[in-house]
Amino acid sequence: MRIAVFSDVHGNRFALEAVLEDIRSQHPDALVNLGDQVWGAADPAGAWRLQQSLGAITVRGNTDEFLSKAGPYAELADWLKGQLELDAPQRLMGFPVTAEVAEGEVVVAHGSLRNPSEALFLRFEGGQSYSASPQEMLAQVRAFPKARVVVVGHTHREMLQVLEGITFVNAGPVSRQFDGIPLARWVLLEKRGSGWTVGFRRVEYDVEAAARWALEHAPIGETEAAHLRSGILPR
Repeated sequence: MRIAVFSDVHGNRFALEAVLEDIRSQHPDALVNLGDQVWGAADPAGAWRLQQSLGAITVRGNTDEFLSKAGPYAELADWLKGQLELDAPQRLMGFPVTAEVAEGEVVVAHGSLRNPSEALFLRFEGGQSYSASPQEMLAQVRAFPKARVVVVGHTHREMLQVLEGITFVNAGPVSRQFDGIPLARWVLLEKRGSGWTVGFRRVEYDVEAAARWALEHAPIGETEAAHLRSGILPR
C-alpha cells in the first residue's frame, strides 16, 4: 500500500499543484491532507478548490480554526472569508483532529494527537522549543494500539524518529518553508511486507508566480511574497 501525505498548503495553489503532479507520478492508493489548508495568500480559493476535489483523508489544522474564531488575525481572516465560499469556515472546523489509515497502522494529525495547535515532536517553555521526550511522544499513541506510523505537520520541519517500533514523521510543509529552501514538501509511505518505508519528497514550483499573485491580490502580499521567495517563515 502506498499513501501520499501532505500538510500546510497555506493557501498556496502554485505549490500544491506541483506537489499533486509529483504525487500522481507515484500512483498512491490513498491521499492524506494534514490541514492548514487556506491560511495564506497565493490564491487560497484556488488551493481550497483543489483540496476539496481530491477526496483526501483530511484532518483539521490550527489555522483552519482561525476563520471561525475571533483572534489577532482579523484582517487576513476577513479577506480569506471573502475569497472562499460562505460555508468554508464551518467545513474547515468540521474536520477531525486525528484519522486512522491502513486499518489503524497509520495515524495522522496536524499538530499533536491531542490538539492541532500542539507539536508532537516539540515542547515549548519560556518562548523556547525543545525536543519532546520519547515518553511524551509514546504517551500520545497509547490510544491507537495498532499504530505503526504517526504522521504530523504544523511545525514546517521534516523529521523522523523511531521509538519502540513506531515511526514518527513530520511531513514538512507544502508552503511557507522554515529552512530557507523554497521547495514544496510531501511524504510517501509505502508498506513492504510487515513494515513501512518513509520517503520525503521535495518539489520545485513557480515561486515567482505565487509571489506575484500575493502582491497583486492580498492584504499581506508583501509579507507573503517575502516568505515564499526566501523559504523562511519568521519565528
